Amino acid sequence: MDRDQKVTRSVHSELKTRAEQDNTEMFIEGYFAVFNQQTELWPGAFEELAPEAFNETLGNDVRALINHDTTLVLGRNKSGSLELKADSHGLWGRVKINPNDSDAVNMYERVKRGDVDQCSFGFNILQEDTQFRDDGTVKWTIRKVDLHEVSVCTFPAYAATGVQARKAEVEQHKERQMQQRKQQLKARLK
Repeated sequence: MDRDQKVTRSVHSELKTRAEQDNTEMFIEGYFAVFNQQTELWPGAFEELAPEAFNETLGNDVRALINHDTTLVLGRNKSGSLELKADSHGLWGRVKINPNDSDAVNMYERVKRGDVDQCSFGFNILQEDTQFRDDGTVKWTIRKVDLHEVSVCTFPAYAATGVQARKAEVEQHKERQMQQRKQQLKARLK
């Protein structure tokens, strides 16, 4: 997989809203990523996040977005309006909603009502393990990422480009296996 390619992953989460101090402070919080949970990218291809995946990236300048739209910023860890931490379950985050930002307040109300309850995160893969299994399936375990953003999403989905890159990797592996079998067969015939 191309390490320079930014990819996104999604998770169905239980995002929640919370208001404090007479409803003047509003928050959206929940898990933006979950560890040790296999996700099927396509039949026979799986991916999961290792618990250490975010260890070196939480100090990045990360934004919380609406639907991965860089013009709709809900919060930012550099400004203190986004808090992120990794625990044994996954990557947890809390966004403090700006009451003067109508897009942010509208998203808060959508989450509060249950109309939006999913999230996603954008990152580069820095380290991963690939396991080509005997049953023909493949599993990637993402060990280290460079996190750019987390998003509250209406329809989160695996980015097509990320899945296409994964499919190309599997096809290359199958081609190498086929070439190896051909060489073994030729060697036996000699």
